[in-house]
Amino acid sequence: MSSLVKEDLEKKLFKPLSQNLYEFIEIEFSVQDRYYLCVSVTKKEEVKIIMVKHYRIGLDEKYEVTKKWSLNDLKMIDGKEADTDNPFFDLHFKKVYSLEAYSCASKYAFARTVNKLNHAYLKKDLQIVNFDSTYINDDSIWSSNNKDCLVLMRICFYAFNLVCLSLCPFPL
Repeated sequence: MSSLVKEDLEKKLFKPLSQNLYEFIEIEFSVQDRYYLCVSVTKKEEVKIIMVKHYRIGLDEKYEVTKKWSLNDLKMIDGKEADTDNPFFDLHFKKVYSLEAYSCASKYAFARTVNKLNHAYLKKDLQIVNFDSTYINDDSIWSSNNKDCLVLMRICFYAFNLVCLSLCPFPL
């Protein structure tokens, strides 16, 4: 489903704006409408963070840009609590925007993409706080192009270790 939405977003919104869409996540912003937080790169190699409203008119899907920021203006991404599984995070521009991702995994996918594009295009000191750095940085043993599979892979690793430990005999 998400690949179809991404394809539709690219075709109807980002290609006409001469931008390449790198990542999008669904955010909980309004009860009535769907909103996406998108990360794109322009032809001038400017990284943009764009909030898009998604709605339907009849059978036609429509997308409307509601907010647009430059990655250059982003000071910090605050994941709120690194030790808990929550979808809440703040984007610190001149103003702080508190957002709720659809899932914790999508929050991490967004932060990974912003971090990666920052290193590729800006190389500025972007603060990413209250995230587990294991899942954010590409240099970790857990890095992968499968993005959301990182969390599942680590959980499986810990579960396997627990099973192995539980099967070990204890001396009496």
